Amino acid sequence: MTPSDTSRWTLLFADLEAQLAAEEAAEREGAVAELTRAEQASVPLVDRLRAARGRPLRLDLRDGESLEGRLERVAEEWVQVDARSPRGGRWQHVVPLSAVVGIAGLGRHAAPSAARTDRLGLGTALRGLQRDRARVQVRTTAHVVLGRIARVGADHLDVEELDSARPAVRVVPFAALVRVSET
Repeated sequence: MTPSDTSRWTLLFADLEAQLAAEEAAEREGAVAELTRAEQASVPLVDRLRAARGRPLRLDLRDGESLEGRLERVAEEWVQVDARSPRGGRWQHVVPLSAVVGIAGLGRHAAPSAARTDRLGLGTALRGLQRDRARVQVRTTAHVVLGRIARVGADHLDVEELDSARPAVRVVPFAALVRVSET
């Protein structure tokens, strides 16, 4: 075997080694990409919202309203957003996640539930407003009602209307809620 034959074999094996290394790297990259997609597919929206607590967001609601404010609380069924009122004060909004059709300002990170209060249902949050006799604005897909929460059932709430000529109680199913705002 001549020295040029040795160099030829060395180059051939080096080329084969480089091809195998490139194929292995491509397989690893494909596996990493697939694992990343699988991990992202397992992340629920509430975990991404928890990671955004304390940050400003814009929630697009199913009635066409956009609500901008700081995300304060995140539960499995609802979020609390603190925002400026039209008159310059502060409003706290409880928004069922079922009323949210889009979110702007949400990052890529996620945070799993760390507190037992994360599992509190919408009814629990509304019962707190009922207990405090807070003046609320209840927005549905069809109406806006100003009043106080008189009762919270398993899937509905009763609102005592304050600003009507004849005070009445309006029953609002949770499914119709867009937001409940403390005024």
